[in-house]
Amino acid sequence: MTARKPQPLDLDLEYLRQVLVELLEIPSPSGRTDHIQQYVGERLSALGISSTLTRRGALSACLPGPRPTGADRAVVVHTDTIGGMVKRLKENGRLEINPIGTHSARFAEGAHVRIFTDDLERVVTGQVLPLKASGHRYNEAVDLQGVGWELVEVRVDEPVHDEAGLRALGIDAGDFVALLPNPTITPTGYVKSRHLDDKAGVAAVLTAFKAMVDAGVTPAVTAHLLVTVTEEIGHGASHGLDPDVAEIVSVDAAVVAPGQQSRETAATLAMGDGVGPFDYHLTRNLAAIAKEHGVDLVRDVFDYYRSDAASAVEAGAHARVALLGFGVDATHGHERTHLDGLHQLTQLLCLYLQSPLVFPEWDAEPEGDLADFPSLAVQPAHEDGPREGPIGVE
Repeated sequence: MTARKPQPLDLDLEYLRQVLVELLEIPSPSGRTDHIQQYVGERLSALGISSTLTRRGALSACLPGPRPTGADRAVVVHTDTIGGMVKRLKENGRLEINPIGTHSARFAEGAHVRIFTDDLERVVTGQVLPLKASGHRYNEAVDLQGVGWELVEVRVDEPVHDEAGLRALGIDAGDFVALLPNPTITPTGYVKSRHLDDKAGVAAVLTAFKAMVDAGVTPAVTAHLLVTVTEEIGHGASHGLDPDVAEIVSVDAAVVAPGQQSRETAATLAMGDGVGPFDYHLTRNLAAIAKEHGVDLVRDVFDYYRSDAASAVEAGAHARVALLGFGVDATHGHERTHLDGLHQLTQLLCLYLQSPLVFPEWDAEPEGDLADFPSLAVQPAHEDGPREGPIGVE
């Protein structure tokens, strides 16, 4: 492989579509992710990229690149999704469930599910229903029922009518309940499915790494890939990152909703989220890369949002962090994105992997002298370093 100036790469969009659908079809609520991690590892192996797995199930791989200063970068995605867990076997032969991850029971109502018992050969299907599910029985009371996990239950597709019948099926408290995705790609390029967060991001990242391998392009610096499995419950990238990583780009769903700038057909650069601002220098570097190469990128700020980047920083990662996203309408509900947005995101990832770190020499060490910090290009500072007294005060 030979290094070259960053340039757009040919993307295997059919690969992206295939991988996306296959990822969506593998149930992976947080806490039950072995199958999907095996799938991602096999996809990486097919590209000639080896991977390892941490004790807690995160998958780590890398594209080797030059290491003139010893500082690397990482791209982080997650394969775990929202879902449910059996809380109680009810006297009527149905199941009370608790949510896995943060999502409303409003969007679980009507969902077809799989219930995974401890017997790996037995998977029970069912459907989430409100407690008052029959219009012919409850009439207008159906519309008056509130929204909440205590107001829904799982009707299993077996002839059971009591707790004993459920136990005979092998069902017990703590069994995982996966909401089926029902993925559809329309002729106009829209992708409709549950769990696009973050399986569409995983598909985009795998496609970007494939494009680098297919083109024989060496990344500007060693590029690590961390695939986490507990992002939806708040601590995905809290471990597994290489200590030499100086920049972390998390890839996740961007919020398409009133009051947001994200679009389904574009990539999104998050400038801040519910945890706080992302790194000033890295975000503006990503924006500059997109502008130079004509990538359709919008900037946005999210209120009720956190990602793998937050858990990495909270765990003590000494790195700049940023978030790139693909626009998703109705996040954690009846989600929809567009292939065009995934295309733009994948291309931007390819360009980023070919670009140098923001501050390659400075980031070689976890700390340095204040006067040596190379911030002149992006924030006002005196060319000779800090002056006596506050900046701007003569």
